[in-house]
Amino acid sequence: IKVSFQEGKLILHEDVLLVTGQPAKSKRPKEPGENKIKPVNKKMKPKPPKLKERESSDTSTKSQSIMVQVMDKGRFQKPAATLSLPTLQNIELRCKGNKIGWSYPSYLDTFKDSRLSIKQLDRYGQLILENSTAADTGEYSCWHLLCNGDSCKKDESKTGSTYIFFTDKGELFVPTSSYFEIVYLNPDKPAVIPCRVTIPSAKVTLHREFPAEEIKTDGSSIIYDAKKGFIYKHPTSDHKGVVYCKAESRGASQISIKYQLLYVEVPSGPPSTTIVASSNKAGGGDNVNVLCIVLGEPDVEVEFIWKYPGEEYERPVIIQDSWRLINRGIGHTTRISKSVISIDDFETIDAGNYICTAQNLQGQTTVAAHVELT
Repeated sequence: IKVSFQEGKLILHEDVLLVTGQPAKSKRPKEPGENKIKPVNKKMKPKPPKLKERESSDTSTKSQSIMVQVMDKGRFQKPAATLSLPTLQNIELRCKGNKIGWSYPSYLDTFKDSRLSIKQLDRYGQLILENSTAADTGEYSCWHLLCNGDSCKKDESKTGSTYIFFTDKGELFVPTSSYFEIVYLNPDKPAVIPCRVTIPSAKVTLHREFPAEEIKTDGSSIIYDAKKGFIYKHPTSDHKGVVYCKAESRGASQISIKYQLLYVEVPSGPPSTTIVASSNKAGGGDNVNVLCIVLGEPDVEVEFIWKYPGEEYERPVIIQDSWRLINRGIGHTTRISKSVISIDDFETIDAGNYICTAQNLQGQTTVAAHVELT
């Protein structure tokens, strides 16, 4: 074949046809920049941002518990939010961190129980409870402590917790150290009748002693929580009286201790304090008493502090503190706390102001009475 320049051009077009599968004459001139646009379009594939993946990972880390339970043969597992274990069993909990705080049923501290051991090791804190009993039922929790010198605070992002039911067929209710307890009904906060059980599946009912009847729980105003007891959401004076709980499980039944429900009249706050002297004028040799009185919530303790004229002279005085519950009608109960300072053989150094400061967790109140020498 004789190849001319024009024929060579045609042959070149036939080669292109073999490669692209398209007739060369069907190709249109490319627009400026067309080759640049197409590759960019091909690479546009959605990918999740790496930053969000890290954030998701961080969130899951924060929600993880630092607590593990030591099992047989040195195995570890994260404890469930609720555990049911038989009594007489040993349990070991560990929480990761070089400084760990612990919380557990308070009576173990009250009686300084030797069955409980808490240690801090280099990398974790350790809690061991031996020969568990039904009374050990409760919440066990830990948290990492952030310390600056002697000052430490709880690290909310590193905590762990589990509630353990130590089951005992002979003890359906968690044992207590008393046979009778007082529960105060405050109109502005829920009240709890703490008849907790050792078997979470037990059926528990609430009963009034007089008149003898079962108190229905409607799931809204009165509810039952196996970890807390019966909860009165909005207590009123109609709820006052003596009640008890009854538990049934696998054919066995048990009655709890009795609870005296008392309605609270005085609202929370600093002590409501008054002071009165047996006489504002005393002669030489007289005996004088100054009385400081606080009316307050039944379960709130009050501390009294006195300042008196003869204090700087180390004048001997007698100070007596006392308290009792009083019924102020319609089922309202108040705690009356008293402090009396007594001065025998009143003399010149005893004349002046007798200052009483009463304080509770909400604050303090100071009052004074003046006694003159006649």
